[in-house]
Amino acid sequence: MEAFTALGGTPTVRIRYDNLKPAVNQVLFGCSRTKSARWAAFRSWYGFTPFYCVPGEEGAHEKGGVEQEGGRFRRRHLVPAPEVESLAELNELLAAIDAEEDARHIHGRPTSIGFDFEAERPLLSPLPTDEYDTGIDLTPVVHRNGRVTVRQCYYSVPARFIGMKVRVKLKANEVWIFDGRKVVARHPRLTRRYTCHDILDDYLKILLVKPGAFAGAAALSQARAEGVFTKTHEAFWAAAKKRCGNREGTRMLIEVLLLHRQLPAAAVIAGMATVLKVGAISTDLVAIEARKAIENTEEAEGSAADIVAVTGSDAVEDESGRGEQAGAGAKVISLHTKRMPPDLRPGLPDMSKYDRLLKPVTTTRTAASPPKQKGTSA
Repeated sequence: MEAFTALGGTPTVRIRYDNLKPAVNQVLFGCSRTKSARWAAFRSWYGFTPFYCVPGEEGAHEKGGVEQEGGRFRRRHLVPAPEVESLAELNELLAAIDAEEDARHIHGRPTSIGFDFEAERPLLSPLPTDEYDTGIDLTPVVHRNGRVTVRQCYYSVPARFIGMKVRVKLKANEVWIFDGRKVVARHPRLTRRYTCHDILDDYLKILLVKPGAFAGAAALSQARAEGVFTKTHEAFWAAAKKRCGNREGTRMLIEVLLLHRQLPAAAVIAGMATVLKVGAISTDLVAIEARKAIENTEEAEGSAADIVAVTGSDAVEDESGRGEQAGAGAKVISLHTKRMPPDLRPGLPDMSKYDRLLKPVTTTRTAASPPKQKGTSA
């Protein structure tokens, strides 16, 4: 499927395959094969016709060019063997090499490989609108240690699913774990048996109750190796333990790690860095500073978008620094004027009604006639 996506279509006639085990269950006489059900569904989805080579030395001449090209590619690009951290990094390296190969010229041909392929691209059949689901559905039970067993490998699941049966989508490079239709965990697929991959976030609720087990947790070691648990986390943990003790300081760090479920990781790390500079170690302050970092990032992106919108238009700038839109009725703008943020404060309230209380109130009796004095006749 990845090959069809890279090519941008599928061949219209047929594709020559070796007798790969996921496709062929049994080799029969001649070119007849007993195919697997999943392979039959896959080729029906993309609408191509497979053609299988003769097994053994008799069929070696049918794919000689492929064998030779594979050897050339390995000797030129993969000797010595590249050192990578993950399978995803290796795939990115191979994709970059593949892009460079488009400029290569085969001996005896005047044009490059990429040029020849662009001439043949219109002959390919278009890809289906929806992608084919190549994963396998499994339903393992979550063990008491918060892991599921998939093909003799172990993957962590959030602790609330312990003892429950979950749905697992086993793909070529990833393992997805579902709760209904919601993905609750994603792991890179392991290639060695009896190995495990843990996500630290899956155990935080348990470690919050038992913070003493946090320092020796296997999930913490993997988070450090993968770079998820950064030096800023280490510094915050050390400062929290120094101020509140080992138990309460570790619990404070776990509460900060739980913020990653609601806020972006970069914002939480920025919040911890700000709190460490101030010297006030608090989970609430980390949350406040993280939200401030998000707001500052959004404001910066909005200002950058406004500047791009202005500079990207057909503006003409004179020597005084004023820009004028080309065309009739254009407005004169200045890119050098400092853009002040809008005043979000509400307007002043109307105080006229309260001012009336400061003035003496004139009654009807006073306005008509002064009061009579004692001892006077009518």
